[in-house]
Amino acid sequence: NMTDTGRSEGRQRLQKFIAASGITSRRKAEELIKAGRISVDGRVVTEMGCKIDPRRQMVALDGMLITVDETSLIYVLLNKPVGYVTTLADPQGRPVVTELLTTIHQRVFPVGRLDLDSEGALLLTNDGALAHKVMHPRYQTTKTYQVMVSGHPGRKRLAQLRQGIVLDNRKTAPASITMVRQTIDHTVFKVIIHEGRKRQIKRMFAAIDHRVIALTRLAYGKLGLGSLGSGAYRILQPSEITKIFL
Repeated sequence: NMTDTGRSEGRQRLQKFIAASGITSRRKAEELIKAGRISVDGRVVTEMGCKIDPRRQMVALDGMLITVDETSLIYVLLNKPVGYVTTLADPQGRPVVTELLTTIHQRVFPVGRLDLDSEGALLLTNDGALAHKVMHPRYQTTKTYQVMVSGHPGRKRLAQLRQGIVLDNRKTAPASITMVRQTIDHTVFKVIIHEGRKRQIKRMFAAIDHRVIALTRLAYGKLGLGSLGSGAYRILQPSEITKIFL
């Protein structure tokens, strides 16, 4: 049908795209695919004939983004609203974060995720090396969140979260958790973690029987939202990038 042909125009074989990025030859690219080291939109791809659309999909080698045109690196800080997904395309047709970047013409990727119902600071860039550094546990980049949970978690339960609890057979790294305020049926905390497992904060509080009602990322390192309103974004200056690692 028509839509398929329109869609396939911008598509190319995965190994060709990897080779075009300059990181390796096409033959070596095929070996990387076979070895399970290449992922597309977070899913490992091992079949050769796979076609991708580089404008809409994220290709990574060992978790590090591969981009073909890195001549003009750009770093964007977005205050993601609730109701947007942090992928480049959504099969369910939900709004994607890049739709908000109306004046950005380069292809950028979200660094880390924020769930559909979460909001706040989201970094987008075409700098694969920086994205890798922000996401990789080795660099221990902190992320600060404001988290509203149901009820009033007890001191012992919070101590468990601060020290680390087991999720998926692996203990979470120590977390900083500070109470901000309490209402009759909710508690708001400031949580600082340097891991980025999927839905980690929600699962941490679920593990101590307190549901997360609202979650806002306030900062990557010392790079905070400042006065950015919901849905607004700004291009970061190179000097600001260093704040991410403070």
